[in-house]
Amino acid sequence: MDDSLLFQMLHMEMAHALCAEQEKGLGALEGVGFRVGQGLSERLTKETPSFKDELDVLKFLCKDLWITVFKKQVDNLRTNHQGTYMLQDNNFLLLSQLSNGKQYLEEAPKFLAFTCGLVKGALSNLGFDSTVTAEVPVMPSRFPPMPYRI
Repeated sequence: MDDSLLFQMLHMEMAHALCAEQEKGLGALEGVGFRVGQGLSERLTKETPSFKDELDVLKFLCKDLWITVFKKQVDNLRTNHQGTYMLQDNNFLLLSQLSNGKQYLEEAPKFLAFTCGLVKGALSNLGFDSTVTAEVPVMPSRFPPMPYRI
């Protein structure tokens, strides 16, 4: 069985189980992602020289971290040159099993909380305090582009 399929199935079950209680579910899921992000960034940067600036850190997220977790690079990295960055994944693995429709758009946050925590945890471990949000503007019939604002 493919590793990405196993990860998708584990994530889906984790999202359903933790979000059964809507009050704390998203926070718990983001917390799990935060801890995983801290651990992964620690492991992936163990033998690399320190980053020169925040752009190098974001490049690390877009390439090394994203490849380790999702088996592909981020499709697009944008900035407003005022400290806000946007990572965009046009074929986001964790939403690939959802169909289009408004009811699925409402379910999307529980499938994004883990990844928001993952990015936030990696940034925290690298010395950056951040706010990470995810947007799903529409659920097209194929795969939605996933922008993450940092």
